[in-house]
Amino acid sequence: MVESDDVARAEIGVIGGSGFYSFLDDVTEITVDTPYGPPSDSLFLGDVGGRRIAFLPRHGRRHHLPPHKINYRANLWALASVGARQVLGPCAVGGLRAEYGPGTLLVPDQLVDRTKSRTQSYFDGEARLDGQVPNVAHATFADPYCPVGRRAAVDTARSGGWEAVDGGTLVVIEGPRFSTRAESLWHAAQGWSVVGMTGHPEAVLARELGLCYTSLTLVTDLDAGADTGEGVSHEEVLEVFAANVGRMRDVLFDVVRALPDDSKRDCLCMNALGGQKTGIALP
Repeated sequence: MVESDDVARAEIGVIGGSGFYSFLDDVTEITVDTPYGPPSDSLFLGDVGGRRIAFLPRHGRRHHLPPHKINYRANLWALASVGARQVLGPCAVGGLRAEYGPGTLLVPDQLVDRTKSRTQSYFDGEARLDGQVPNVAHATFADPYCPVGRRAAVDTARSGGWEAVDGGTLVVIEGPRFSTRAESLWHAAQGWSVVGMTGHPEAVLARELGLCYTSLTLVTDLDAGADTGEGVSHEEVLEVFAANVGRMRDVLFDVVRALPDDSKRDCLCMNALGGQKTGIALP
C-alpha cells in the first residue's frame, strides 16, 4: 500500500546511493508497504527528461543498512508497486584487472553470485497469495541483465564522453568486509571483471517480477588482488565515488531518457517464467 494522497506512479526505478535523489526537481516522498516488510527507505519520485522515476536509496538515506542486511525483496517489490517496469542499479565496485582502475564505468553482461545468507527469490514455497497456486517457479537467468537497457547505458555513456566498458562479469560477495588478497586473485583468475556487494539478488528478483534490470558499475578501487598496496579501504571507496558522483548522475539521467517506453519493451525480461503459474502477481 502506498501511504500518500498523491498519484504515486513511476515508469522507471533507480536503486542507488542516497545522493542521487537530491538532484531531482519537485521530489515527492512516499512510504510503501510490501508483503516482504519495509524497503530500505521511502521512495522519492521525480521527473527526469519527461520520464517519471522512483528513486530508492539502497542502503537507506542514512546509509545504515550493510549489504547483507538490505531487504532486496521489499525494494524491488516497492518499485514495481508504483509502476516501475525498468530498473537501473548503479553501484560501486572494485576492479579485478589493472586496466579497470578507479573511475572506470563498466556495464556488466554477466553475474556470479558468491553471497551466502540472502533471500534471493520470491518463490520460496511458503506464501500462497491466491490460496491455490503453489508459490514455486524457476526463472530463466542465463543472461541476467536487460539487453535493451545495457545497450542504452553503453551508448549513452559513450556519447557523453565516458569510455564505458561494454560487458564483463560482476561477482557479488556477501560483505560487509572486502575480499582477502587470495579471494581477489581467485576472482580475477576466473576471468571476472569487477567485484561488488549489492548487485545480487537485485537482478534475479527483478527478473522474477518481469522487470528490465540494468547495472552500471563504477570502479572505485583496484581490488586486493589487483593492487600492490595494502588493499582497499572504505575511505578510498567514498573518496573516488564522491569525485565521480556528478558524472554518474549525468550518465544515469541520460540513460533514463534513452530507455524505451514501457509500451515498446520487446526483450525477454518480461517472460522469464515462461508461462509458469505462481502464487505471485506483479504488484
